[in-house]
Amino acid sequence: MIAPREPLRRIVVVGGGQLGVLAAIALRRALPVCQVVVVGQLPSPASFADWSPTALPFTNKLHDRLGVAEDAIVLRAGGSHRLVTRYLGWGGEGQAGVLAYGETLDPVLKTAFAREWGGGRPLPGGPRPAGSVAEVLADAGRFAPPPPDQQTPLSDIDYSLRWNAQAYRGLLIEHAQALGVDYVEGEIDRVEPGEGDTIRAIGLAGQGEIEADFFVDCSGPQARLLASHPQFAMVDWSASLPTRKVYLSGPGAPMAALEDRVSLLAEGWLVEIAGRDGLYRMLGTSEEVSRDAALQALGAPAAAVVALEPGRVAAPWLGNVVALGDATARFEPIGPWHLDLAHRQLHLLLEMLPGRQIEPLERAEYNRRSVLMMEGVHETLALHFASDRGRAVFGDRALPNRLGEVIDQCRRRGRIPFREEQPLVPQEQFALMAALGFKPGLPPVARSAYQHSEERAKEGFAARSTQALQFAPPYERWLASMLQPSRAPAG
Repeated sequence: MIAPREPLRRIVVVGGGQLGVLAAIALRRALPVCQVVVVGQLPSPASFADWSPTALPFTNKLHDRLGVAEDAIVLRAGGSHRLVTRYLGWGGEGQAGVLAYGETLDPVLKTAFAREWGGGRPLPGGPRPAGSVAEVLADAGRFAPPPPDQQTPLSDIDYSLRWNAQAYRGLLIEHAQALGVDYVEGEIDRVEPGEGDTIRAIGLAGQGEIEADFFVDCSGPQARLLASHPQFAMVDWSASLPTRKVYLSGPGAPMAALEDRVSLLAEGWLVEIAGRDGLYRMLGTSEEVSRDAALQALGAPAAAVVALEPGRVAAPWLGNVVALGDATARFEPIGPWHLDLAHRQLHLLLEMLPGRQIEPLERAEYNRRSVLMMEGVHETLALHFASDRGRAVFGDRALPNRLGEVIDQCRRRGRIPFREEQPLVPQEQFALMAALGFKPGLPPVARSAYQHSEERAKEGFAARSTQALQFAPPYERWLASMLQPSRAPAG
C-alpha cells in the first residue's frame, strides 16, 4: 500500500502585488491546513502583470474558482467589460481588424470571411462587415453579462474584465485576510539554502528568517528567489521581439467602451485600454526612437519608462521555488498577455501542487508545460512584428519556434496547426492573424462549398446579431444601474 504524501506545512509567496495576493488566495483555498505567508514588496513599473488593468477570459474562470465575484470587481474595483480588441495599421495604412474571444463562429462563415475580407482591408463596396456577434455589440455599445442560470442571446459571448489595479489588489487582500493568509512587510536580504537544491528560508532585513517548505516567486522581473538558484538560466528572445522601451501613461479621461485598441504607429506600437477610472496608454519603441518622439506618440505624460530585455527563464520551477508571471518571462505588453500567462501558470500549479517531498517528474512536467505557455506568448507577440507594417517599422525579425509553419499554413490553407498551451484557441488566433493583416487562404474543402450554405450561414449570423442587439441594454446604462446601489448613503 502506498502511503499518502506529507502535505506542505508552510508556503511563502514573495511579492505583494495583485499576482502574489491572488496566488496566496489560490494556495490557501487548495491547502486549507497549510500556512500561507505573503512577503509584501511593492512591485516596480516593470512588473507588468502586477500593474495590468485587464486580463483575458481565462481569468474569469479562475476568479470563479477562487471565489472572486465579478460583481465585486465591477462595484469595488472599477470593473468594466471588453468584448473585442481592435487592431489598427498592422497590415498597412488604413488596415484594421478585430479580435473577439471564443470559438463560436460558424466554419462556413469563417471560410467566407477568409475569401471575401480576410486581412482586414477596407472593401471597395464599404466598410468591413463585423466578424462576430461580440463585434456587433461592441460597435453598438450594447452589452450586459449574461445570467449564469439561463440561456440568452448573450450566453455564448466570451468577454474580458478590466479594473483599477490598486482597487483590485485591495479587494484581493480582503479575500486573503478572510482566508487567514499571513502578511509580512520587508526586504529580502538573504536566501538560506537547504538540503540539495532547495531553499530553507529567506531573511528579511531586521526581522530574522522565515522558513517554508515551498516558495512561490511573484517578485516581478528581478525573480528575487528563482534567480538565486545555482541552476537559474535565461533564454534570450531579443532576436524576434524588438521592443526595447515601454512608455506608460497615467490614466486619462474615463471611458466605458467595450473595446481596447492596439495600433501600429511610425514610432512603435500603442495600446489603449479603456477604463472607468481613465484611459491607459502604453507605447513600445525600438532603441532608435527618441524620448521626445515617443512622448509625442504616447499623447500623454509618461508616468514611467521601462527598459526591456525580452526573454524567459529556462525552468520556472527549481528545487522548491516556482516562479509565476514576470518572474518567468519579460516581454512587451502588447495586450494582456502578462497577467493571462501568470494566471494560467497559477492554474497549472494548482493542478500539480507538491507535497513536502517534491517529485522530480512532477516538477519536470510543470516546467515542460509552463515553458510551452511562455513560448506560446512569444510566438503570439512575434506575429505582430511579422506583419507587413510590423516589419516596416521594426525591421525583419527571426520567427521563433514553429511560427513560420503557422504563417505558411494560415496563408495557404486557412488553418492554424495545433500546439499545446497556447494563449489563444485556433479561431482566436485565426482572427488575430487576419486583424494583423495576414491574408488567410482557403482549405481544399472550402473551395467546393455550396453558395447556398454560405448564404444560410450569413443569414443565421445576422439573426443572432439582431437577437443579441435587441436583448442587450446600452452598456453605459447597465453600468449605471449596477453602480447605483453603491452610491446610496450608508445607514
